[in-house]
This record gives sequence, structure tokens and C-alpha cells, in this order.
Amino acid sequence: MIVNRIGDVFLLAACIFFLIRFDSVDFLILKGLMLYIVEYLNDFVFFFFNYTFLGVLGIFLFIGAMSKSAQLGLHTWLPDAMEGPTPVSALIHAATMVTAGVYLVLRFSFLYEHVFYVMCFIIIIGGLTCFLPAILGAFQYDIKKIVAYSTCSQLGYMFFSCGFSNYHVAFFHLVNHGFFKALLFLSMGSVIHALNDEQDLRKMGNSLNFLVFTFLAIFIGSFALLGFPFFSGYYSKDLLLELTVVRYHFLGIFIY
Repeated sequence: MIVNRIGDVFLLAACIFFLIRFDSVDFLILKGLMLYIVEYLNDFVFFFFNYTFLGVLGIFLFIGAMSKSAQLGLHTWLPDAMEGPTPVSALIHAATMVTAGVYLVLRFSFLYEHVFYVMCFIIIIGGLTCFLPAILGAFQYDIKKIVAYSTCSQLGYMFFSCGFSNYHVAFFHLVNHGFFKALLFLSMGSVIHALNDEQDLRKMGNSLNFLVFTFLAIFIGSFALLGFPFFSGYYSKDLLLELTVVRYHFLGIFIY
């Protein structure tokens, strides 16, 4: 609750700024206005800081997206939310709620294209979120928390892709990820039920004999998540990384 409230405060502040400046929070109206008065908005300095009005709006919106999509610094709520029922995890934490932050950035692409330093900020946060939660997940014993940390990592991929203006590929990976991550969550739920609600990996083993179908589902979901050739994750994740490295930008090479 508290971590999400931090993001909500920044999101609300951005909405208030939109209302003060444009008298609207409608995407079509905002997009139309920004196309015409972007130079004027970039001349406006926010209070005493050397940031433009669009830059401040971009950062505020991104912090809102960070809390919703569990990016580094505001990611702690997602592994803790794994206490809920597994079908809920599959629906909310793979396909709908946590991807809302990425969707917000996608919808505001017309704003971010005008503020380069905010794009760099998104790239750095996305890149770090790719890397660090993936390492944290390797040290977890709770079977669902491993998948939750993996979700944080995959959302980082989508964010840095948005930072490099590859919005279409980020959206492609968002949809793809929803399917194979929901499959993994439901498979973990199957394992937990079969082992009498046990979630500790250290107390599991030799389940293949009576969980053959679940094993196959986890196998397919894991390989898709890895980006193994000819599995669904390969087509979006690999493309995303290829488009990152061909930017010929220092951050592109670094993130790759």
C-alpha cells in the first residue's frame, strides 16, 4: 500500500499540472496541444530548478509508473504481494496491474520524445531493474517470489525499450510476457497445491513422477522466459535487445 501511494502522489501531481496548464487530462487533447506548443513548454523553467515543464511532468509520470510496475527502489511490494492466491498472481502480477506502468509510458510517448534526459533516466532505471531483481530472485526460497522477481526484471526490459523509443517492441514483449508469466504462476500454484500448500523450494524434490503435465508447463514457460529460440519469448526479448545495441549510443551498449 505505502509503496504504491508514493507513486500515486507523483501521478496525482502530474495530473494536477496537466489540469492547470491544459485544462484537460484527455490523451488526444494533450497530444494535439503538445505538437503545437512544445517549444513554449520547453522554455518554461520549473520553479528554481533548471528543468523544463515537460521534463518535470515526464519524471513525475515515470515515478508513478515505477511504483506500479515495481521498478528498482519501489519494487519491494511485488514479492510481498505473493501471499495472495496463485490465480490472482497469474492475472494481476503477470498480465494486468504491474504492466499498467509500462502502458502509461507507452501512452505518453508523445511527451517523452521531447525530453531526452528523462528518456536516459528511464533507460538507466530499466536496465538496473533488469539486472538486480534477477540476481535477487536467484537467492529466494519461496517458489512464487522467484517468479515475482523475474516479473520485475522483465518489466525493466520493457522500460528501457521505451527509453530507446522502441515502444512497439516494448508493447509486443508486454503482451508476450503476460502469457508465459501467467503460465508459470499457474504452474507454481499447481506445485504448491500438490505439495499440501508448501512454498519452500528446499522442501521439494522428486515431484516429476506425479506432476508430469505441470513439469511440461513449467518447462515451456521457463524456456519462453529465457528467450530460447522458437519459444514465444525469443521473438520479443531478442528483438528488444537487438534494437538496443544498434542505437550506437553509449547507454545502448551499456544496457546490452
